[in-house]
This record gives sequence, C-alpha cells and structure tokens, in this order.
Amino acid sequence: MCDPRASILSCARENLVPLARKHLLPLAIDHLLPILKEAVNMIRGVPNDEITHMKHELESIEDAIHEADKMADAEGANPSDGTREKINQLIEASFRIQDLIDEYIIREEQQLPDPGCAGGGSDYVKTKILRLQIAHDIQNIKSRIREIKEDTSSETDHEGSSSSITNPNATLLQNLRKAPFYMKEADVVGFEKPRDKLVDWLVKGRDELTVVSVVAMGGQGKTTLARKVFESKEVVGCFEYRIWITVSQSYNIEELLRGILKDLCEQQKVNPPQMIHEMNKESLVKIVRNYLQEKRYVVVFDDVWNSSFWADIKFAMIDKQKGCRILITTRIMDVATSCRESSFVEIHELKGLDHEQSLKLFNKKAFYDLNGCCPENLVHISSKIVEKCNGLPLAIVVTGGLLCKNRNTIEWYKFNENIKPKLKKDSLINKILVLSYHDLSYNLKSCLLYFGMYPEDCKVNSERLIRQWIAEGFVKEEEGMTLEEVAEGYLTELIHRSLVQVVSINIGGRAKRCRVHDLVHDMILKKIEDLSFCKNISEDGQSTSNGIVQRLLITTNSDNLMENIESSHVRSLIVLKPYTLHESVVRKITTKYRFLKVFDAELAGEIEVPEDLGSLNHLKYFSIKAFEQETELPQSIGMLENLETLDLTGASVLDFPKEICKLRKLRHFLGNLMYLVELKDGIGDMTSLQTLWKVYLNDNDEDIELIEELGKLKQLKKLGLEGVGKKHTSVLSSSINKMQQMEKLSIKSHESDEYIDLDLDLPKLQYLVLEGQLEKLPEWIEKNQNLVKLKLVSSKLPEDSMKLLKSMPNLLSISLIENAYVGETLHFQNEWFKNLKELYLENLDNLKDILIDQGALPSLRKFHIHSFSVLQLKTIPTDIQHLKKLEDLRISVVCDKFMQNLLLNGGKDHWIFKQVPFVEIKDRREL
Repeated sequence: MCDPRASILSCARENLVPLARKHLLPLAIDHLLPILKEAVNMIRGVPNDEITHMKHELESIEDAIHEADKMADAEGANPSDGTREKINQLIEASFRIQDLIDEYIIREEQQLPDPGCAGGGSDYVKTKILRLQIAHDIQNIKSRIREIKEDTSSETDHEGSSSSITNPNATLLQNLRKAPFYMKEADVVGFEKPRDKLVDWLVKGRDELTVVSVVAMGGQGKTTLARKVFESKEVVGCFEYRIWITVSQSYNIEELLRGILKDLCEQQKVNPPQMIHEMNKESLVKIVRNYLQEKRYVVVFDDVWNSSFWADIKFAMIDKQKGCRILITTRIMDVATSCRESSFVEIHELKGLDHEQSLKLFNKKAFYDLNGCCPENLVHISSKIVEKCNGLPLAIVVTGGLLCKNRNTIEWYKFNENIKPKLKKDSLINKILVLSYHDLSYNLKSCLLYFGMYPEDCKVNSERLIRQWIAEGFVKEEEGMTLEEVAEGYLTELIHRSLVQVVSINIGGRAKRCRVHDLVHDMILKKIEDLSFCKNISEDGQSTSNGIVQRLLITTNSDNLMENIESSHVRSLIVLKPYTLHESVVRKITTKYRFLKVFDAELAGEIEVPEDLGSLNHLKYFSIKAFEQETELPQSIGMLENLETLDLTGASVLDFPKEICKLRKLRHFLGNLMYLVELKDGIGDMTSLQTLWKVYLNDNDEDIELIEELGKLKQLKKLGLEGVGKKHTSVLSSSINKMQQMEKLSIKSHESDEYIDLDLDLPKLQYLVLEGQLEKLPEWIEKNQNLVKLKLVSSKLPEDSMKLLKSMPNLLSISLIENAYVGETLHFQNEWFKNLKELYLENLDNLKDILIDQGALPSLRKFHIHSFSVLQLKTIPTDIQHLKKLEDLRISVVCDKFMQNLLLNGGKDHWIFKQVPFVEIKDRREL
C-alpha cells in the first residue's frame, strides 16, 4: 500500500520546489500566495506531541537499557551474548531518537520564512519538507523499537524456565560476604587503630542507644573490620546479646526481624515463637523489643544500602539506656547520617591501607606457605606491585592470590607492567564495585560514567565537571534550586556513596578537585564499553567503545585516527593536556559535529576558531586553550543561543565581539583579564550570568558605563575585576550592591598603592579578595556575617586593624599578603577568632612580633608564615603551644637567626611546636 506521506514528499521534492524557484518567484505575491498556502496545508510537518512522545520513549528505552545492563552484569554476560546484543540495539535506537529530537530542535529554532515574502516561499517549503523527513524518521524508529521489544519479549518467555538456575556471580558475592567469619586473626592486617576506636565506641561512653557506622567503598574491608570488632574479647564480654544481620541491597524488613528473633532465641536456647513466618512487622517488632528490653545488646547490620533502613528497623531496637549499640557497615554516607534524627551517631570513614600495611597483607596472601615472608629476590617488585593497588584490601588480596602460584621474578615484572588489565579482568573486583554503580539513579550513573572522559588518576576540577554535566543534560531541574546546586548535590552523593574521592576541599567544605579510585575507573571504563558511552582515541590507536559514538576523548596528537568516526552523532569532544587538537579536526567541527554540546580542547599551533562557530546550535559548553597565539572570536558566536559556559581562561583574547551580548542563556563567562568595553551596551541583558571572571577595567568613561551595565546582572554569584581605579569605586559599589546573590568577589586595584574605597552589603558573600590599599579595614566587611574567607593584598592596614573581624562567626580563613598589614605587632587576644581554621601571613615586612593569648584562635588548624625578604620577625610566637588543634605549621623565611632558633633537632624554640603533627620549615634562599 502506498504511503501518502511519501507521495507528498516525493511530489514536493520533484515538482513544487523547482517550480517555486524557476517560475513562481518572479510572479506577483498575490498570485504566489494561494499556491504556497495550499502546499503548507499538505505538508504539516512534525506535531509537537510526536516529539514529546519520542522524548518519553527515549526515557523508557534508557530505563530498559540500564535494567538489562544490570541483569547482564548479574549473569556475567559477555559482549557476544544475546542480552548484550539487545542492549546494543536499544542503545543505537536511543542514539537515533536523540539525533531526531536535536534535529527537530534545530528546525524549530530556525525562523520560518514568510511565504508571503519574495524569496521566502521556496525556503518555507524546504523547511517544511525537512520536518516531514523527521516525521518519517520517527515512524521508522518507532517501528524498529517495536521489533526489538517483540524479539526481547519472545526470548524472555522462551528462556523463563532457566531463571531458576543458580547465578554463579550471586554465589561468588555470598561467599565473599561470609569470608570474614572464617578468617584467622593473623590474616587481618591494618585494622588495629580503627578496631580499637570502634571497640571504644561500643563498650564505653553514653548509656543511650548509639549507632556506630563504618563507611567506605566496596572492597575496603568494612565487613572484615566489623567482624574483628564483633568478635573482640572486649565486645564479647560487655554485651549480653550479640547479633549479626546481613542486609544487602534488597531486603525484606519482616525477614530481617525474623532473623534477629531466631538469633535471640538461639542465644537463649529456646525455640522461636510458633507461626513466626506468618507474623507481620508490628508483631515481630513487639516480640523483638520484649526480648531486648532488659539486656545490653549489640546488633551489627552489615552491608546496608538504603538510607531509609534505620527508619524501618529503629522501633525494634529498644533503648532502656543500658549502653546498647548498633554497628552498621555501608558504602553510603547518607545511610550513616540518616540515623541522627532519632539516636546518637558515631561515624568512622575507613581509609585505605598505607604502603607498609598493604605489603604485609600482600605477603600473607602471596607467600602463605612461607608464613608471609617475601623471598629476597621478590622484595623490590612486590613493593612496586602493591603500590598500584592504592591501599584497597580487595585488590591486594586478589593480586596476592594471582601471584601465589608462580614466583618467577621475570613473570612478576611482566605482571607489574600489565597489572591494571589483569585486575580489570578479575570478576570478583568488578562484581563488587559494579553493585555500587547499579544502585545509582539513571542521572547519577551518567555523572559517574563521565569520569571515564578523564584519564586514570586525573584530579578533576569540580566546577568544570559540574558545568559539563549540565551541558550534557544529566542534571534535572529541581524547584527552588539552580542547576549548579542540583549538580553539586549529585557530586556530593557520589562522594557519600564512596564512588568518588575528594582530592581537595575549599575552606567552606566543598570539593575543589576530585577523582575516582583506579579500580573504580576501570569499572567505569568497562561500563562505558558496555553502554557505548564514549570513545577514547589514544596514541596507540586503541580505543574503548564501538559503533555509534556520542562522546570523544582525544589522548593523541595524531590527526588521522578520527577518520572512521561517525562524527554526526558526537555530542562531546574533550582533549586534555598534554594533547592538542589538530587543524584538520577543527576545520571540520562545524560541518561534521552539528550536534556538539561540549567542546573542551587546546588548539595546536596557530589554529583559529572557525568563523562559522555559530552554526553549532546545540553547543552549551565551549572551552578553548591556545597558548601560542592571540585568539579571535568570530562574530557568529552570538548565534550560539544555547551556550551556557564560555571558558577562555587558557586563551589570550584581545577583542570581544559585541555579538556575545546575544548569549542570553550564558551562565559562566570566564577569561584572563577580559577587556569587555565593547559589550557595554548589551552585557546587562545577559541576565542568566552567574560567573563573570576576570574582567579588566581601564581608567576611562566607557568603563564607567560598563560597570553601570554590570549592575543589571542580578544573578551573579562570582565576580572578578582587575584594574579598578578610584574613579570606579562609587559606581562599582552601586552596581555590586544590586547583585544580592553574590558569593565570591575579587577586586584588584589598577596599582598596588591605589586605594579601594567600596561600601558593600552582600548578605550571601562568602569569599572576598581585596587587592589594593585601604585607608582602614572597611566596616562593611564585619556586617557580611556569612563571610568564610578573607584575603587582603597590599592593603597596608595599620596596627590593631584585625580587631574589627575578631567576632565574625563564620570566618574560617584569613590571608594577609604583600604588606596587607604594616603594623609591627599582630596581637590575637583571648576569645578572638573562635572559629578561624586557617591563617596565612606572607611578606609582611614590618612585622616583628606575633602574640597569641591563651584562648585566642582555639580552632586554628593551619598556620603559614612566608617571606621572600629579610624577616624582622626573629622568633616564632611562643604562644603556638596553646593552639591545641593546630595540625599544619609551615614557615619559609629569609632570616638566619630565625632559622637557627627553629632547627628541629636542637633549636631553642623547637619545643614550642613539637606537638604539631605536620611542621615544614624552609630557608627561602634554598628554594
């Protein structure tokens, strides 16, 4: 049967468009218009509800993919298995749908020409025909999806009878969970200190019921540690009832209660109640409470995944104030913190083993028959191998097991060269880690997989990562929150689930840089391959993922490895240091990568940004680095209507086209001393901006106009300005005070001796940098009670200036740099700066004495003193001995007498800081 839409399409292509071009356009408008209107009625294009349906279909397919992937992992399916083949078909269908939706968005955002205007008729029809093509493609995709679903359904029915077969991977994990019950005390390594800490929490302290949690990633040894504590003589002798319950990902609360009840009956040597298997939750809770009410008990709930678990079980755990304890092991921090609403809580985050502990555990496994003694010829290579396990007990045990049968030195060196692939292939490690992956929501899975876009051991900037997540569409809107706040919550959850490690935090406690453990990274790469998430084009020609590619990670300087990529599907292109993007690739970006959303790369040589950059309608994240030349931005950049992040911090851009002001969705605009005077007539319309960093000002009237325009950016949270002069300050204060969402502000004067005289009232301000001379410490700083970090540079503050800040409740860090303080004595009096954690003093040339009264700076953890010139301060403050929480003391100066007094092994002032855990003292002349 003939498809009427196909007939219309064919007819339009063959007759209508050529007719309009050759004959109709020269005719009068009143003759042309009826003909074109009739064509429009014939070709209606794609209804919006069809696209909405496809979006729902896409979500449904993505859910099906992840459910099937979870099942395939549980079954240990290989890439050639039928399950994986069906997953690949669904993935391809989902990619096709995304292409269709994105193509539709492009067409919808293009302004339809008016068929009543000369020259617009043929374009109007062509646009409608293209939309009709999209409609046809949608029907084809829907037919293909139906076929896949029908095939999958019939195979499921056919294979249903095999579902009862025992899953070998489930058996493997059950055996692993039971292993700590049968380990010898001597086989447990590295848990002495945490064991003692946990035992103290259980047997000592308060009478009220307390929940103690051990939190760590999979394979860290939580169950082993808990078992060691559970069976310690201190715990055995202190509790009348000791109960161990394994919870796992999916649990039935009634079954858990029955397990507790049976254990209690066994310890009392009585039979369980009759009809126990028919009792409901309320009946079971009542009986368990009855058994526990007059006893001191400890219950271990091992391997808890759900943060609502404590709410399910807490009513059974009666509290008669007899010092009862609950011990929970979990990978998820929220499980531990969720107990706080109704009980006292103690949390221990279990860290990896140090090198010595790791080596000891490895030797016990690899040289079991030698009582853990490593042969001399294998000592060096053993240390190298253990280093690559990164302190993860599971990886160490597996590695020791792999090597225990072959002690040939050459083979061990070969193993060390290929240890990562060998551990990656080990099913036990992957099965344990992939459990955490499958416990994530769809959005969080995508966010975690994005770490695979970065190399192993890469310390990823959190802000950069979050902005890329948003550009990719992983972050869903939540009422009352910005997308950045939602995404930061995603990152926090991945950290709390022990899947992402924090490398560094800012003083406010937010993650600045993060990474994933090497073995988690390997697991991610395996999932990337399973799900065609991204492709890595590397130096050796090897790459992960096949078929359709949506994301490209380039780790090569070669330009000939991308020829076989079906580039039309690519959404993200990332090139990381030290690699650069070749000119041949850059030239093709706007034509071959039409759906690109994320571009993050360094350009090689003298490559220019493409003139037609604006044709990338979907681009949301654009970051370039070009260190070898000045970068010019094309005027077409104003066409990037969906751009959210423009990061030019790695490029030198002299001129900014005024078309940038058209980027109304831009949220983050970053650069290096950007001179934006050309934008003075339109930047105020960029009202979505949250970040503007850093802008350079000149001493002219046009810059005054620019500053006034900045006052319209009321959503700004981060602003960096340099070159601020005295004539700017009045209008600058007025504009900044309109930015009531401001959290981070940096102001640098044109010259170091030029005064900065601002008057600000920013209730959400947390980070403030003022670089320039101040007549006195501004009183407005004290009024910003949410201020967390204050950095002053070249301020030349006189004696006693710090008194104004002494009682600020949230101030955690103060930095005084380059003669920010010119007094001879810096005196911290009793009760001053109760919450301050960090104090940095650098190049304060006039400073002779630092006085710290007892009771001052009681929370100080870091204290750094640095000077590049001869220091007048001749001795370290003796009052440092009163800083009980000081953990990090660093001193680098140019002063012989000062250094002599501080010599660690005999200097007369050494006693002052001997209680500080980390001390670093350096002579600047030797650096």
